[in-house]
Order: sequence, then C-alpha cells, then structure tokens
Amino acid sequence: MRGLWPSAEQDKFRDECGIFGIWKHPEAANVTYLGLYALQHRGQESAGIAATDGQAFHVERAMGWVADVFSPERLRRLPGDRAIGHVRYSTAGTSTLKNAQPIMANTARGPVAIAHNGNLVNAERLKAELERDGAVFQSNSDTEVILHLLARSDGATVEEQLSHALNRVTGAYSLLLLTPDAMIAVRDPHGFRPLSLGRLGEAWIVASETCALDLLEAEFVRDVEPGEILVVTDQGMRSLRPFPPGERLQCVFEYVYFARPDSVLWGRSVHSARKRMGHQLAREHPAQADIVIPVPDSGMGAALGFAEESGIPFEIGLIRNHYVGRTFIEPRQRIRHFGVRVKLNPMQELLEGRRVVVVDDSIVRGTTSRKIVKMIRGAGAREVHVRISSPPIQWPCYYGIDTPTRKELIASSHHVEEIRRYLSADTLGYLSLDGMLKATGVDPAHFCHACFTGSYRVGFEPVDTAQLRLFDA
Repeated sequence: MRGLWPSAEQDKFRDECGIFGIWKHPEAANVTYLGLYALQHRGQESAGIAATDGQAFHVERAMGWVADVFSPERLRRLPGDRAIGHVRYSTAGTSTLKNAQPIMANTARGPVAIAHNGNLVNAERLKAELERDGAVFQSNSDTEVILHLLARSDGATVEEQLSHALNRVTGAYSLLLLTPDAMIAVRDPHGFRPLSLGRLGEAWIVASETCALDLLEAEFVRDVEPGEILVVTDQGMRSLRPFPPGERLQCVFEYVYFARPDSVLWGRSVHSARKRMGHQLAREHPAQADIVIPVPDSGMGAALGFAEESGIPFEIGLIRNHYVGRTFIEPRQRIRHFGVRVKLNPMQELLEGRRVVVVDDSIVRGTTSRKIVKMIRGAGAREVHVRISSPPIQWPCYYGIDTPTRKELIASSHHVEEIRRYLSADTLGYLSLDGMLKATGVDPAHFCHACFTGSYRVGFEPVDTAQLRLFDA
C-alpha cells in the first residue's frame, strides 16, 4: 500500500462548524442529533452534544461523523429536555478530541456549555493575557477564550457576563450557550455567520441553517440578528442588544458553497441564488458547447442556471461517490488521478466527442480542477470549457473559514489565462464580483468578500503560524 491520500474535496474552502440547540423538548438529545445530522456538511471531523434537565449536565463528544458518534446507547446518556450540539472541522491541521465541542465548564456561578461557529481575530492576544493571569487552557480553541472571559466576568447574570466577555473579542461568532436555567444564542455585530431561530411545538430551536428546521418539520421564526443576544428560559424568550452596532458583513461564500442548497439564508433561497449565479455566468462568459455539466455537488445549481440561460443541454457528466471518507489508501500500482477518481467518475458515453462546459463553485489551489479537466478529456471530450460561479479567490479568510495561505491560492499569483493553461482547459471564465453579489438577491453592501478582494473590513492581529489560521474552532 502507498499510504493515505487526501480526499479530492480538501481542495475547497471549509466552513468550520455548525451549531444546533433546543429548549424544552422531552427528546432534546435525539432532536439535537437529527439537527446535527442535517448540518453535517458544515463539519465532519467531530460531533458533540451537551444536555441537561436543569440539574445535572451530560456531555458526549467524539471524533467522526454524527451518525458514527451517536449510537442509541450514547444518546441515552444525554437525558434532559434541553441540549446544544456542534459539528466541526479543524483549521490548523489539529483534529483532536480536546478541540471537539460543546466545551463544558463549572464556573463559580454554575455549569455552562458553549458551542461556537466562527473565528476570533484577537484570540491569540486574549489567550496570552488570560494565561498570564493564571488561566489554564485545555484546548487550542478560541471558543475556550470566550469561556474563560465569561467565567471571569463580574456580571450579575449570565447574559451580563456574556456581554462583558464578548465586548472584549473581535471577529466572527455565532454562539450557543446552555446553563441550567437558559439557552442563549448570540450572533456577532457584523453577522458573519448565519444563525436561525425556529419553533417545534412549544420548544425553541436555534440552528446554523434552516435545513435543520426542515428535517424536524419545525417552523422558521426568523434569523438571529447581528449583535443580538437571545435568552430562552422557562419564562419565554427575550432579546438583548448590548454591543455597539457594526457594519453588516455576511459571508457571501455561504451562498456560493457552504450552505446546503435547500436552506434559506438571510431571507433568500440558496439554490435559487446559485442558479442566478449560473445565469449571470452564462451571460458574462458564454461558450459554444454541446453540454453543460456540474462538478457535483457544489456546482449543481450554477450549472443548471448556466444551461437555462445558454440553452445548452444540462447533463450529469460526473458521477460522485458519496461514501468516501476523508482519507483512503492507494494501491502500489498507482492509478492516474486516483484522489479525484475515487470521488468522481466521468460518464464516457455523454462526454465522448462533445464540447463540454464544466461548472464549479470555486478554484482554490487548482490541483483538483486540473485533474477533473484531464479526466474529462480522458473520457473523450473534444473541448473543455471551465466556468466558475465566483470570482478568483486571492486572499485567505480570517472570519471562520479554513483557508490555505495566500501563496497556495492559485489566483493570488496567476492571471486567468495562466490558470487556464495550468488547468489545460480550452477556455476559463470566472463570475464577476458584481454578478455574484447581485445574484444573491441581498443588498451587496451587506456582504464580506475579503477572500476575493482583500478588503478586510474587520481588522485582524498578525499571528505567527504557518497557515495564517488563528485557532481550531
């Protein structure tokens, strides 16, 4: 055996986490398990649930996918009518149980569990200050920074402590906290990461995406607003706004790739937005071709839109194997394009002799795209025209996305024509920034697009790491 080979999908941006919580449901842990199942696309390295009956707290966390982590026996160890859960990707290459969430702590004011989606851009400095004051960290997660700040706050209530703690941090965070008396949801003042509020009978639900509500046949109530703290107790729900207002900076890459297509994000259907991106892409970069195919699954919506706008027939020319884990072993006799071929297989009868438009959501390093083009040519395609439903990615993200260093991003150092030659494509076209933003149906001024433009409208503090990534949450 040749050893472990990375999945082809590692040549993609990664959203690091998904969170889910429910208050006052007799099967809180089971419902949270299902909610995390729907959010599995947001994190596939670890999963965890914290549950309570208002007295005892129980936490179960493990490495792996939700269905593998939570057996019926493990769910039975999570009694109570309130729970929060988390799925996670690592960032700096450390995928270990100590960084799995929710994180649980017994503070002077009682137990608290916390789950976080995002990234604090000043976390390293805050951690160093806390350690100088005697704090001991059990993980290298910026989520634990929030927990230490919370525990040291002088606020009279948990929400006051949380307000004091979060007024010291900068960056992206959508949070869920669970105490014996409350479930608390928070979204940072810029609203980088999504967070939705729902209702299942008398129970309140908070989830990263509405697809989790759909699975449970729960009612979508509204989005948690940027800068809002929602406190859910037995007495009902109340909303607090303790932070200075910030510029709205929702992550546009949620529409491009991260969110599930069946989710509604910030009032707009993700699938419809992706189709509109495909329509605009066809207008900006038409092609003389016989068929349009997507790179599954992320290129599906844009490819449908491109086919509709161009009048070129849509086909499924690449078949995806959905049962591939994060690593696999290549035989000694090496197979050409093995890493991609494990994930994708070309339909030769559709591709042979055809002029093919292949649509994907983005190009990061370019290595996988190059292999896909060669694989399509190997299946007999006469021409291969690559179309990308977002602009060239030239900058890393510091707001809750796992990204390579800038030098690893092919568009940071190569022009479109150079990338085309590297891919061995006949033509290459990227969607314009304006075209992408308008296709979402949301006010373009409300988006963060730093990974495309380098416009970091929330400052970050330099860190001494090889990957320019801050922490692992």
